[in-house]
Amino acid sequence: MHTVRWRIYLRASAAASLLMASACAHTPADDPSDPLEAVNRKVYVFNETADRYLLRPVAKGYDKAMPGFARTGVSNFFDNLFYPRTIVNDLLQGKLQQFGEDLARFVVNSTFGVAGLFDVAAAGGLEAHAEDFGQTLGFWGLGPGWYLMLPLIGPTDNRDLVGRGGDWFTNPLNLDWVPTDWNLAANALNTVEERAQFFAADRLMEQQLDRYAFVRTLYLQRRMNLVYDGNPPPEELFGVDPEDEAPP
Repeated sequence: MHTVRWRIYLRASAAASLLMASACAHTPADDPSDPLEAVNRKVYVFNETADRYLLRPVAKGYDKAMPGFARTGVSNFFDNLFYPRTIVNDLLQGKLQQFGEDLARFVVNSTFGVAGLFDVAAAGGLEAHAEDFGQTLGFWGLGPGWYLMLPLIGPTDNRDLVGRGGDWFTNPLNLDWVPTDWNLAANALNTVEERAQFFAADRLMEQQLDRYAFVRTLYLQRRMNLVYDGNPPPEELFGVDPEDEAPP
């Protein structure tokens, strides 16, 4: 089950990312990126409830039962398993040097790292990158569109929703020869492991006056940062073109 993956995507830097977002986030009453806010908020409450009574208790049991080194191995395994997504999107964005590095990282970890259980590539200087088809669409100029909150999946936007369809083809678990029960079991384990990585951020979430707006700001800022590789232009950050503000 794909559930509230408020990150979708943050892992070891989850708490730091949340702290950064809480420091710089502003939450206007009417966000133009979120015309479906009334519906999205109801879905968010549903997701919170599912997390509180289902996913979080399971993740707590998993965290207590699994030794730290085993959890690290599980996390590394899934990072490597889904790494073809990054490699393909490196190529689609024309990042040829990064493509070569990420391909080498995948090969090294898949072999010497025992199917990715050990991140030996990082020790050799091949650091991980994060690319997906939603970022590729953004790289080529497609805007994010509306912010969306999906049941049991969490935050996304129009562009990333289309991107999820593209990413389906780079997921090894979707290959025809992979049994359905293996697919379901692997996705369930990955979801529980991802949720367990957010325990450190739970208290910070509870301190937010408007958790929905906080998650929305965090998601949109993070995705923008990923699309622009950490260097978003001023017009994206502040909504103005610097040339328009320049004196004649």
